[in-house]
Amino acid sequence: MGNNNKKIIVVEDEAHLAKGLQFNLEREGYRVTLVDNGQSALELLGREDFDLMILDIMLSKLNGLEVARQIRSTDMRFPILMLSAKSADEDRELGLQAGADDYLTKPFHLPELLLRVKGILRRWEWYKEPGHDHDVFQFGDMWIDFASGKAKGCADEFYLTAKEALLMKLLVKNKGKIVTREELLEKVWGYDPQTETRTVDNFVARLRKYFEKKPQSPKYIITHREKGYEFKPGAEK
Repeated sequence: MGNNNKKIIVVEDEAHLAKGLQFNLEREGYRVTLVDNGQSALELLGREDFDLMILDIMLSKLNGLEVARQIRSTDMRFPILMLSAKSADEDRELGLQAGADDYLTKPFHLPELLLRVKGILRRWEWYKEPGHDHDVFQFGDMWIDFASGKAKGCADEFYLTAKEALLMKLLVKNKGKIVTREELLEKVWGYDPQTETRTVDNFVARLRKYFEKKPQSPKYIITHREKGYEFKPGAEK
C-alpha cells in the first residue's frame, strides 16, 4: 500500500522546521497538515481522522505532553511520534509516559524520522488488519481484546495504544518464554535495537501500571536481567 492515503498531522511551532517536515513527508507521498499549537491540534483531531501525529513537546496553548495525555484519555489510539529539543532521559521518559509511541530528539537526521514514521505506520496497519486476533485474552480478573485494543486492568477498562497492544501481544504470544529487548524493539518499533533499551523499559512500566497490583513486584510481566521479559499468565490464581 502506498503512502498517498496516509494522513499525518504535524504539531510544531517552529515554522521552518514544520515546513521542512511537510516538504519531506509530502515528497514521500504522505498527506500532511500543519498545526502550530496544542489546542488547535486537539480541535482538529475532533473533526478529522489522521494516521499519525508528529508532536513537539514545547508548544503554546497546551504543551505536547498535555496534548498526548488528553488524546490517551479517550479511545483515540492512533500513533504519536514525539519531538523534543531536550535529550535528557527524564524528558524521554515523560514523553513515553504521556503516551508517545516513539521519541526523537532535535536535531534529528531526516532519514531517521522517515524510517520511524514508516515503521510506526506499517505496524499500525498490520495491527488494524481484520481477522488478526478476535479472541479476548484473560488472565486473573483482567482481559485484553486485541481486536479493539480495549482492556480491563487492575482499576478499570481502558484502551491500549497501538504500541502497548503490540508489545503485550508479543509477550502473550510467547508466554512462559523470555522475549529479548532486541526482539521487542525490532518487532514493535521496527528499528535497529543497538541502543534505545529504555524505550522498552518505559513501555513495560506502563503495562505494569495497568495490569500489576504491585508494579514494583510484578507477577505477570517478569524482568530477566540482561535477557528480556517474560509473561506469566497463571502467576496469580
